[in-house]
Amino acid sequence: MICPQCRFENEADAAFCTHCGARLERLCPNCRTPNPSEARFCKRCGQALAPPPQAEPSARFASPLGYTPKHLAEKILTSRSALEGERKQVTVLFVDVSGFTSLTERLDPEDVHGLMRDRLQPARR
Repeated sequence: MICPQCRFENEADAAFCTHCGARLERLCPNCRTPNPSEARFCKRCGQALAPPPQAEPSARFASPLGYTPKHLAEKILTSRSALEGERKQVTVLFVDVSGFTSLTERLDPEDVHGLMRDRLQPARR
């Protein structure tokens, strides 16, 4: 749900804005009863509720500063190669592990990670 105060996009089940702390309930314009954010009609009097405000992605993402952590933005802006890019010669290895899907269905994720780490370790050298 979009916060009516700060326009931050919150998860649908949030009762308060995680950005500014404002209450995220929709009040009925007729009886002032709080309704869940996804309600289309008032739960008390049946009054049609205005549609929830939509996010404005162009405003939120207009600048990388809107979604890039400050420390990372500073590092990018102070690093010449980050702005200009750099050319590197790399080797890419594609691996198809036979029976991988059925194997992972039977193992814990940690075991799968360990198994793959052990098999790929020689390729990292």
